[in-house]
Amino acid sequence: MIVKHYNPDPHAHPGLHAIALVELGKGGLALLAASGLELLGPAPLRRWVHALIDTFHLDPNHGAAAWLSNAINPDGVHIAALLAALYGVMHLLEGWGLWYAKAWASWLGCITVMLYLPFDLYALAKHPGWLSVIAVAINVLVLWVLARDLIKRRK
Repeated sequence: MIVKHYNPDPHAHPGLHAIALVELGKGGLALLAASGLELLGPAPLRRWVHALIDTFHLDPNHGAAAWLSNAINPDGVHIAALLAALYGVMHLLEGWGLWYAKAWASWLGCITVMLYLPFDLYALAKHPGWLSVIAVAINVLVLWVLARDLIKRRK
C-alpha cells in the first residue's frame, strides 16, 4: 500500500494553517445554519422574531425587526439557506486550499478580506472601540499573511 504524505509548500507562510482552520470553521457553521434554516422553516423563525420584538419592546410595524418579520416566508427561507450554503462551500474550499497552500486559495482569501475591510473600517469610524480595532487588526494581519504568501510564490 502506498501512502502519500502531505508535503507543504516550502514558500507557504505558517499562518496559512491557522487561517485555513478559521475558514473551515466558518464554512462548517454556515452549512449548519443553512441546514437549520431548511429544517426549521419559516414558522419558528417568525415566532423568534416576534419574541425579540416583544422582549426589547420594538415597534412591530417599523424598523429592521418589522422588515425581518415580514421577510420570513418559505421562499425567503430557501433563498437564505441557499446563500448560507454557498457561503459555507466557498469558505470550505478556501480553507482546504489554504491548508494545502494553493495559490488560488490565497488569492480568494485576499479578495474576500479586501471586500470585508471597508466595512470593518466604517464600523471602526462609526463605533470606535477595542472590538472594532481587533476586527480591523485581524483582517489586516490575514491580508498581510495571504499577500506575503502570494509575493513569495512570485520569487
